[in-house]
Amino acid sequence: MLGAVGVVAAEDTRNTRHLLQHHGIGDAKLLALHQHNERAGAEKIITLLQQGKSVALVTDAGTPAVSDPGALLVEAVRVAGFRVIPIPGASAAIAALSASGLVNPHFLFYGFLPNKSAARRAALHTLADHSCILVFYEAPHRILECVADLCAVFGDTREIVFARELTKLFESIHRCKLNEAPEWLNSDPNNQRGEFVLLVSGATPRGEDMDAQAERVLAALLGELPLKQAVGLAVQITGLNKNALYERALTLKQTLKQ
Repeated sequence: MLGAVGVVAAEDTRNTRHLLQHHGIGDAKLLALHQHNERAGAEKIITLLQQGKSVALVTDAGTPAVSDPGALLVEAVRVAGFRVIPIPGASAAIAALSASGLVNPHFLFYGFLPNKSAARRAALHTLADHSCILVFYEAPHRILECVADLCAVFGDTREIVFARELTKLFESIHRCKLNEAPEWLNSDPNNQRGEFVLLVSGATPRGEDMDAQAERVLAALLGELPLKQAVGLAVQITGLNKNALYERALTLKQTLKQ
């Protein structure tokens, strides 16, 4: 695709130049388009399209217009009457979800939280009652403060998955309770490096007994896994007593056989 266009709009032309050179694409003209010049860049690109040229948009290690530059450009191009063709690529959020092991069919992609703690906590309070998995992006220099605010707003027992540097050389995925997260981050300086996807397990729906939620989790797991493994995962997901879950699983397994 990149080899078939005359102009490549890029968040960072230096990074994109390396990509093009790696694939032997040297003819495309590079045009910088980032968060500080997107409106002006959109005007230039529309002019190029009006001249009959094809333009590709790429961003650095992400998907254009998804917590990355591009949304303003896409809107302007569509308003101008030109076609926008998406080319699926790597998505950090979906990659993290697929490897997290969190059992929930629903998720809410939030992206980057506010930079300042007070605004970040205010945003988190609006999300605190959602029962779906919450998906955030975070930068390394804010990760400790962000996790502190997650703990303060969501409490200690919800689970968090740190998906760091996905698809890159130093990729790592770590899952733990929120109250264990600060210790893990501080246990190794490398744990605070790179770009993060944070997945936080959903809240228990208001007015619903935790045992009912645990039973649904157990039933879903027992339908796919051996009893011991299902119970082990249910303990991780719900935080409930292993023996109590095991006894309930035995009953459920008999019910499922009927």
